[in-house]
Amino acid sequence: MARYDEPPRRRELLAAALDFVRAATLIQGVLSISLLGSICTERANPKDVDFLVTIRDDIDFVALSKEGRRLKGRAQQVNRGADIFLARAGKYIGRVCHYRECWPRRACTALHCGRTQNLNDDLETVRLSDELVNAPPLTLWPAVTRRVELPEDVEGFLAQLTAPANRVPLHD
Repeated sequence: MARYDEPPRRRELLAAALDFVRAATLIQGVLSISLLGSICTERANPKDVDFLVTIRDDIDFVALSKEGRRLKGRAQQVNRGADIFLARAGKYIGRVCHYRECWPRRACTALHCGRTQNLNDDLETVRLSDELVNAPPLTLWPAVTRRVELPEDVEGFLAQLTAPANRVPLHD
């Protein structure tokens, strides 16, 4: 829970989110990127920034997990968190593992640790509904699709993301 005297961190989370989206769009196997959770609401001080990344089977998990760790690190600098939820073929499959190297750890919540490098299939801990996976609040890439009314700062984030000089490329 945020302390009363703690400054709002939305701007820092959205700046980190912008960098994550720009980097993730360049990763082979990323089909779409969506923004989820409290950052899509008027909540003054969200505890984290959440993404849903839809992937193909040939995803470069090493590159995606590296960008995920970079995002989490930036969020942690302002005492916040970040999650990258993953979907394939319209189904939730887990999250990007926050460990750089995969090996069994007591703290690991993955059901099949190490089966797929950098995939935390902690389906007993977290599950996203099929409805959320298939219609997230805000799809950012490859095209912007708003499914909820967005706060002004998120609209500003979208303007930065889609500005012609900053437009993220489509790949294969």
